[in-house]
Amino acid sequence: MAKRILLVDDEQNILKGLKYTLEQEGYETDSAEDGEEALSKFFADPYDLILLDIMLPKLDGTEVCQRIREHSNVPIIMLTAKGDDMDKVLGLEYGADDYIAKPFNLLEVRARIKAIMRRTGTVTAPVEEKRVIRVRDLEVNPIKRTVTLGGEDIKLTAKEFDLLQMFITNRGKVFTRKQMLETVWKYDYTGDDRTVDVHIRRLREKIEHDTSQPEFIITKWGVGYYFTDKD
Repeated sequence: MAKRILLVDDEQNILKGLKYTLEQEGYETDSAEDGEEALSKFFADPYDLILLDIMLPKLDGTEVCQRIREHSNVPIIMLTAKGDDMDKVLGLEYGADDYIAKPFNLLEVRARIKAIMRRTGTVTAPVEEKRVIRVRDLEVNPIKRTVTLGGEDIKLTAKEFDLLQMFITNRGKVFTRKQMLETVWKYDYTGDDRTVDVHIRRLREKIEHDTSQPEFIITKWGVGYYFTDKD
């Protein structure tokens, strides 16, 4: 069955270009031109990915993203026309998995979508990584892509789950920001290291009992991060 993508932008020429390019790749597309229409369509039909502009009429993209995250972990790629990096980081703060700056190359958009679809599609992890992983009261199921903490379900975005799986299957190994971008984002990333820090902070807020004293994801000052090797 073809993957379904919701395209959200108030510029008709951008929607037309995205629709043509993605349908040529075999995706099914739907579109919305403002934030309210995007939410209406999201709640009416399931989608495999959402391409979401930040600057939208009625409701902006960050608010749309935040509302979607209250109900779903569907991958979200933010589109931003602004040059200020803080807009991109803000999008990630609200739960986006990735961002692409305008003007963008349609081939780049296609590559980013393919990368996310691969990560959220059929699991092809090695056999040893398919078992449920438990560390203290944290439980990660790589097959179902679910996480529980103290028996309670924790909702993670696709990127947050990929980061957690990378860490927990390599306990004690320190990852630099560059290594995390190469391992989790899996393409020629053009953003900056703050993208990693934003995702780490959001992940800690969801799985750590006290973010001021992390038990699971530990900072190696001047180097990067690692998952505790202490049971």
